[in-house]
Amino acid sequence: MSWISNVAPKIRSFLKRDTPENLWLKCPESGQLVFHKDVEANQFVIPGSDHHLRMKAVVRLKSMFDEGRYEDIAIPDVPLDPLKFRDEKKYVDRLRDSRTKTSLNDAVKIGFGKLEGSDVTIGVQDFDFMGGSLGMAAGEGVVRGLETAVERGTPFVMFAASGGARMQEGMFSLMQMPRTTIAIRRLRAAKLPYIVVLTNPTTGGVTASYAMLGDVHIAEPGALIGFAGPRVIEQTIREKLPPGFQRSEYLKDHGMVDMVVHRHDLRAVIGRLCRLLTNAPAKAA
Repeated sequence: MSWISNVAPKIRSFLKRDTPENLWLKCPESGQLVFHKDVEANQFVIPGSDHHLRMKAVVRLKSMFDEGRYEDIAIPDVPLDPLKFRDEKKYVDRLRDSRTKTSLNDAVKIGFGKLEGSDVTIGVQDFDFMGGSLGMAAGEGVVRGLETAVERGTPFVMFAASGGARMQEGMFSLMQMPRTTIAIRRLRAAKLPYIVVLTNPTTGGVTASYAMLGDVHIAEPGALIGFAGPRVIEQTIREKLPPGFQRSEYLKDHGMVDMVVHRHDLRAVIGRLCRLLTNAPAKAA
C-alpha cells in the first residue's frame, strides 16, 4: 500500500465540512437555486420569481401573530385507526411517520393571540402532514378552532391547504365536512367573521366544505384551488383547459375568490378585515 493510500483519507477527512441538506432550494417555477436562509427570511417566497412555497403550520402561526406569540389550543384526542386500515403499510405507521416528520399531532394546528392588537383565532392546515388530508383529528381541529372563536368572541381565520379527505378513515373522514359546516353556522350565529386563506394546494373535500364557506376568501398567488385536479377534469371532459385554470388569479377573475394577496401583505389585510367586520376602531398610525 502506497503512502498516498494512507494520507488521502486523512486529507479528505480534514477538508470535509458538514453541509446541511437543505442549504439550497430550487424554485419550482423558474428553476433558480436560492439560499435557504434567504427564502426563510422572505417568508418562504422565492425572491426572484415571487413563487410562494408552502409554510409549516408553526411558522405560519408565528408569522401572523404579533411578535410571533400565541396560545396553542389543544385539540381533543380521536381514535387513531378506526378502520384498522392497511395498504402498503399500516395507517398507524403512516401517522407515526408524519408526526415524526412534522412534530405535529395531525394536519391542523390552532392558535389564539393578537393580530395587530386585536384578538383572533387562527387555524392552519399543514400539507406536510399526509397532504393536509382531512381526517377525524383534522376535522376536530377545525371545529375546536371555530368553537374557541365563539367562546372568546374573536374572528376565525383558516389557512387551508389540503389534497382532500383522508381515505384511510373512510366515511369518518367524509363526516368532517358536515361537522365543520355546522360549526361555521354557529360562528355565524354569534355574528363573528370567518376569513379563509386558500394556499397551494386546496382541493377535494376541504374545498367542498369549510374552505369555501368564508365571509371573505383570500388566496395566495398561484395557488391551486378546486375540487378535482386539472388532469382529472381534462380526462373527463376530453378538452384542454384554459391557461391558469384553477389558479388563484383565474378564480378571482371568475368570482370564486375575493382577493389575491401576497404573503407579505397578509397580516395587514387580515388585520384590517377583522377590524372592519367586527366594527373595531381603526389601527393607530
